[in-house]
Amino acid sequence: MIFSSNVKVNIGLFINSVRSDGYHNISTIFQELNIGDSIDIQKTNSQFMIKSNNDSVPLDKSNTCYKAFYLLKKLYPKKIKGLSINLIKKIPPGTGLGAGSSNGATILKAISQIYELNINNKKLEILAATFSADAPFFIRGKTQIGSGIGDILKKISKPFHGPFLIVIPEFKIKTKWAFEKLKNQLNKKYSNHNIDSILDKENLFKNAKLFENDFERIVIPTYPEIGNIKDKLIELGAIYSSLSGTGSTVFGIFNDETSAREAELFFRNKHLTFLTYPI
Repeated sequence: MIFSSNVKVNIGLFINSVRSDGYHNISTIFQELNIGDSIDIQKTNSQFMIKSNNDSVPLDKSNTCYKAFYLLKKLYPKKIKGLSINLIKKIPPGTGLGAGSSNGATILKAISQIYELNINNKKLEILAATFSADAPFFIRGKTQIGSGIGDILKKISKPFHGPFLIVIPEFKIKTKWAFEKLKNQLNKKYSNHNIDSILDKENLFKNAKLFENDFERIVIPTYPEIGNIKDKLIELGAIYSSLSGTGSTVFGIFNDETSAREAELFFRNKHLTFLTYPI
């Protein structure tokens, strides 16, 4: 059985404080997109097997699909036997789109379905949070305000309906590096943004600066191509453009598909691109 494992972008990403456990409290809008990986999942009598078309994807205990399977196997040892997973990667890992978190969340939902466990979404979210901060979002999907470490979610109406152009440079940005650099630069002076209050007062695109990504201030000086892509998306007609997560993906939101396709033609020879829509 084939399951879709969609990705997300962050509309604004504010780092509000550092926690005693080392995680950071954030404020963001998660938006699910109609692109991602595909996962072929089949029951087996006893074995757990995982393979992928992408050799750079680890297939050991660090893989979120592996974590998701054994998490449920431990909880339901008599009901769950084995699983065969073929992870068909379309989205490169480490690009700020949450593909790995989505893969793990998809496995949780798939096992619940194919083994008829009927696990409710709230419990699945709690389980997903054990292996990734943004994995709970992929249990719900669509459009959510994320707070806490990204695990506290509030559904909102989709504030944008036009096409999204995803531009993925060849280089990757390590999440750990980005958080350390941001922590040092802010010198413990963090943002104090509440997405809820901003949305109450402002149209999302009336003042795009209200929805900045805090990581851009440290990523763009080190990787200037990120800034170049962002500026060019605006020049080519995007009404909003931003780094997603800690990068390296940059995306633009357009009012119409014609402008978005023209922009994609500009970028596709230099970078991996996807033209898609929000879910």
